[in-house]
Amino acid sequence: MYKVLLVEDEQVIRQGLRELIGQSAPSYEVIGEMGSGLEALMYMKSEVPDLIITDIRMREMDGLTLVEKVRQMYPELLVMILSGYGEFEYAQKAIQYGVLHYLLKPIERHELVSALERARLLLDKRYGVSTPATLLPGMQRMEHEPGDARKLIRDVKEHVKLHIDGDLRLQTVADRVSLNATYLSQLFKNETGCNYSDYVSEARMERAKWLLAHTRLKIYDVARLSGHQSPKHFMLVFKQQCGMTAGEYRNQFDSAVAPGSSGERPNP
Repeated sequence: MYKVLLVEDEQVIRQGLRELIGQSAPSYEVIGEMGSGLEALMYMKSEVPDLIITDIRMREMDGLTLVEKVRQMYPELLVMILSGYGEFEYAQKAIQYGVLHYLLKPIERHELVSALERARLLLDKRYGVSTPATLLPGMQRMEHEPGDARKLIRDVKEHVKLHIDGDLRLQTVADRVSLNATYLSQLFKNETGCNYSDYVSEARMERAKWLLAHTRLKIYDVARLSGHQSPKHFMLVFKQQCGMTAGEYRNQFDSAVAPGSSGERPNP
């Protein structure tokens, strides 16, 4: 599931949004609720959501300022703005900052669902997911017809992409699809030409590269968010596979990360 961060200084509204998302958007999981923009920025120094939904009027830091700072940290992060104000100037600024959607309060369920679906399609494209994510909330519905090995393996691969920092052990995934682990391993090798463990390792390394190139997260956070339990082991494997350290790899993309970020520069 895709990760959503809610930023809203009214607790009642945050709770309502969380309930709406839980009831109407099974492709999403609310991973954090922040009462201010400053709290959100601190949170995002160690966590990277797929989508931020933020109010535009908050104490300490308004939503547009938050979006501006988020753009410096994570240029491609999807953002939706909520506002009780319909003035054109707010919508105009939101568009200028590349906000995905601008919703007016009180939030209509169908408008929120429509906006979330648009975001899901963009995220699916970004992560190379071809099957609608609404069919894969934790893979509870990852059913397959006998002999439909190709579809089963495609669903397994998409589950890996959507849960890259989670438990992707062969036995865990096999249990989810009600198959013997050895059989799933053989089936995966037959259909893809590579071992399941190698596929997971490669997917995690690609996620790590993306985080290094597009964020200012510390190296140990990059390791954790790409599913590597040990930062030390991650750095060793990264150098073995890429021929350079994670820090050296990141330095190639310095121009892609906007200067002036409030995030700290990671230590290689």
